[in-house]
Amino acid sequence: MTLQIATWISRRKWTVAAVGFPIFIAAWWAFRPDKLWINEKVNEPAPFASALDPQPLYTGRLQGKAHQTSGRATLYKRSDGKQYLRLTDFITSNGPDVHVLLVRGDDQGLQQEIVRGNLDSVELGSLKGNQGDQNYDLPGTTDLTKYRTAVIYCERFHAIFGLARLEPF
Repeated sequence: MTLQIATWISRRKWTVAAVGFPIFIAAWWAFRPDKLWINEKVNEPAPFASALDPQPLYTGRLQGKAHQTSGRATLYKRSDGKQYLRLTDFITSNGPDVHVLLVRGDDQGLQQEIVRGNLDSVELGSLKGNQGDQNYDLPGTTDLTKYRTAVIYCERFHAIFGLARLEPF
């Protein structure tokens, strides 16, 4: 029996390789395991538009959900009226396609680690690094009375890495 299988494989090894190699490449491209081993530390200074310091509006501690996540998320308003989210002392797991979102605090998807459906959210951008201080500009139309939960979210697996419920400063 094993001799028959070995004989069959040796006769068709090029066919097996021709079929197996594209499947291997497709699986590699879909999962991107090389992104799981990259740690990226970011330490951006807080942006200052002028001599007037940005004013903190809301702040909260990041808590892990699907992955250990810690640090502080703070929403600031600069003197020119622009707003941004700053993550400080930030650490989370690395992963593929991770984004920073502002989500409605009453969104039912925040109760689970893996989100079923879509979050009612405002996209702030792709995560710049899984460690360190970093800034994300808010779109000018963001309603902070509705969107006051900062979420670290993996779009590929619909996983909430961590979140911070932002309270008035």
